Amino acid sequence: METVLYLGHTESDGSLSRTSLEALAAARALAGALDAEFLAALFGENAGTVARRVGGCGAARFLKAEGTELAQARYASDAAAAEALVRAAKATLIIAAHTSRMARILPGVAVRLNGRVDTHVNGIEVREGAPVAARWFYRQRIEGSVTRTQRPWFLLVDAGPAGAWRGAEAEVAWENIAQSAAPTRTENLGMHEPPVAEQTIRPEAELLFVAGAGWTRKQQDGQPHVEEAEQLILDFLRESRASLGSTKSLTDVAGEGQAVLHCLSHLNQVGQTGSTPRHAKGLSTCCHGEEPHVVGWRFVRERRAVNLDANCGWARGKADVLYVADAFEVMRHLNGMLKAGR
Repeated sequence: METVLYLGHTESDGSLSRTSLEALAAARALAGALDAEFLAALFGENAGTVARRVGGCGAARFLKAEGTELAQARYASDAAAAEALVRAAKATLIIAAHTSRMARILPGVAVRLNGRVDTHVNGIEVREGAPVAARWFYRQRIEGSVTRTQRPWFLLVDAGPAGAWRGAEAEVAWENIAQSAAPTRTENLGMHEPPVAEQTIRPEAELLFVAGAGWTRKQQDGQPHVEEAEQLILDFLRESRASLGSTKSLTDVAGEGQAVLHCLSHLNQVGQTGSTPRHAKGLSTCCHGEEPHVVGWRFVRERRAVNLDANCGWARGKADVLYVADAFEVMRHLNGMLKAGR
């Protein structure tokens, strides 16, 4: 008999992320398909403050581990809390969101419990009474199915494939689980972000802003305006807290002797040999909707694009909304609205 445990953590502001709620929905669905016992567990500085958010999920037991040492991500304390929760639940299948915090600790927790772990899971189903996880291989270009007999089995679920759980809040009795005092050699003194010009990649941002090669091309006056383009993009990132992506054509212009955006590198590339983002929303600017670039958007749920060409690839069913406009004018107006607090 399987026991399915949803394992989540609170964010720095004490809330639960959408990705965590998607993992909760996946855990509930798996428990129902297996007719297995379903449990829920949270850890964080004040896990009890958001406990009622998932109180209506229908779990048979609710467990939590909280303390000031869990306020910020730290391997030793996080791993100790997760291990204590899994042991207390006696869980065989542990479903968690594939956040950076969970991905850092769960492989180690699996080793401590003589279990196994699979990451980048994009779907879970039941075949012949056994759970089967679908996941990506080779930089998310090949999809395969994995099943295991080893227990406990930890599954880190990527954002996007499942909808977030939206059940009613409810007050329930949460069991406080005491974790062992983990030896720590680090101390969290606070958070200091580098300037937006230095940090442009934010994997957990809600919005992905993608810049295409059109930003560095000649504009309506016959001249390129690369410095203005870079300033418009950085202002938008600063105001919106979005993550910055680029097309391969834009990251390659440096090798062609053309002017470049200094805030971009090949690390920002989306699609083809770049990354496959999982942001909730995407805004593509000065891109033509080239297939290799758009493939990288497969998990972006809401796609919008700004392009002067009404016949570009984005207009052929690849974008939910296409704005046929000058991206320079659009971004000037949008930045003004953001700075005005609208």
